[in-house]
Amino acid sequence: MFGSFERMVAFRYLRARRSEGFVSVIAGFSFAGIMLGVATLIIVMSVMNGFRIELLDRILGVNGHMTVFSPAGLVTDYQALADRLEEVEGVVHAYPQIQGQVMIQANNAASGALVRGMTREDFTRRTLLSDNILRGGLDAFEGRNTVFLGSRLAQRFGVTVGDKVTLISAQSQVTAFGSVPRLKAYEVGGIFQVGMYEYDNGFIYMPLEAAQVFFKQKGAAGTVEILTEDPDSVDDLRFPVLVKAGTDLQVSDWRDANASFFNAVEVERNVMFLILTLIIIVAAFNIISSLIMLVKDKGRDIAILRTMGASRGMIMRIFLMTGAAIGVSGTLAGFLLGLLFCLNIEEIRQVLETLTGTNLFQAEIYFLSRLPAVVDPSEVVLVVAMGLGLSFLATLYPSWRAARLEPVEALRYE
Repeated sequence: MFGSFERMVAFRYLRARRSEGFVSVIAGFSFAGIMLGVATLIIVMSVMNGFRIELLDRILGVNGHMTVFSPAGLVTDYQALADRLEEVEGVVHAYPQIQGQVMIQANNAASGALVRGMTREDFTRRTLLSDNILRGGLDAFEGRNTVFLGSRLAQRFGVTVGDKVTLISAQSQVTAFGSVPRLKAYEVGGIFQVGMYEYDNGFIYMPLEAAQVFFKQKGAAGTVEILTEDPDSVDDLRFPVLVKAGTDLQVSDWRDANASFFNAVEVERNVMFLILTLIIIVAAFNIISSLIMLVKDKGRDIAILRTMGASRGMIMRIFLMTGAAIGVSGTLAGFLLGLLFCLNIEEIRQVLETLTGTNLFQAEIYFLSRLPAVVDPSEVVLVVAMGLGLSFLATLYPSWRAARLEPVEALRYE
């Protein structure tokens, strides 16, 4: 398609002489713009993918995929219900759980927290919890006087394994002196860290028996949590789960509890893609500008080539290659830069934080303790294809103008 003479002339035009320095500067900015646009798009989309996947893994690693609950309040026959739910195809495990708000008190400090009660077997099945115990062990997760704290919660109160904490329930108990808050001291049996700030900073786990005593729900559970083979298939499981649960119970899934959050992440992801695409479009306009200036500057050369027998198609291909070389090289450089950045993004963040002395990724705001990046090959292909497509489109008009240039007009005032 492209002859050796055309390639030679095209790449000769890329090496601008001193008199063509301004054209070279614009071409350099075009290359940098394409490179930064492609790299930024790959980095941002990968970070958004990683952010969503990490959040989803942690949310589903701590919470059930589906929840069966009673509008009246408590589920009394929870074990029989769990056994029936496990008969549904696609359900991996069903387990009872008690959940309640408390105030935790230790070392002259107090704060709100969320208590969850479950059996040791079910706690062990939640590998995100059981595999991330920093101190203590699963053997301590039993009895009526033991709790497991999130790592940031334990750090905030200055407690460790073996220390005592006091939990104060929002429900009061009636005594001879009136209603007083119900409170009880517990020993810290373990400290876990799941890597999500909200859970590490505000969650407490205790054995189901202890939770039933503390919340006065003896012989009952608050909900029955369901783990499925595929969290995205909860729509297909909703009806068979409802049939097994019975008419007096209701079902919700993880999307109901986190719908607004994940919708916001998806909207932000799409908006960022559109905004950052403008960087590549601006760089493509720079390619048009540099090529138009190059065509104007090389008018005499084009006329001489035409008088020597060069066809319009040959002239057009020369300038197509000149402009496309900028776009293709910029796109490939941006592709490599984006991938390298994504593969080392956590190390880069730590270096930048050390140099600037600031916290660039606060766990309190972004919920995660580290900056994630997951490269989606299909998105990378889309970004690279868009960069190449815009680069080739940007060369069409200047190349057409060069091919339409009449030798007589170009040499009239020479």
